[in-house]
Amino acid sequence: MNPNLPRDLLDVLGDMNSTRELRAVLLDLLTPSEVEALSERWAIVKLLDQGHSQRDIAQKLGASVTTVSRGSRQMKYGHGGFAKALQRLQEG
Repeated sequence: MNPNLPRDLLDVLGDMNSTRELRAVLLDLLTPSEVEALSERWAIVKLLDQGHSQRDIAQKLGASVTTVSRGSRQMKYGHGGFAKALQRLQEG
């Protein structure tokens, strides 16, 4: 599945001048459940990148093994976004 993301939304998000602005847009755009899911996925990706096992991550975060496995698959076979985001995180 390759969802269509609106180009103008991507442009606006990419042009945000601060994390405060980006946070405000995301909090307006996403439901609380979506924010929680996004945060959980990001935590999963960071822990996978650090070498934690899927089972350990599921236990630590209270996530299902299926959710963690999905994150692992996206890291391996996705669009490369996680790798770029993790690289930016490491670069500070």
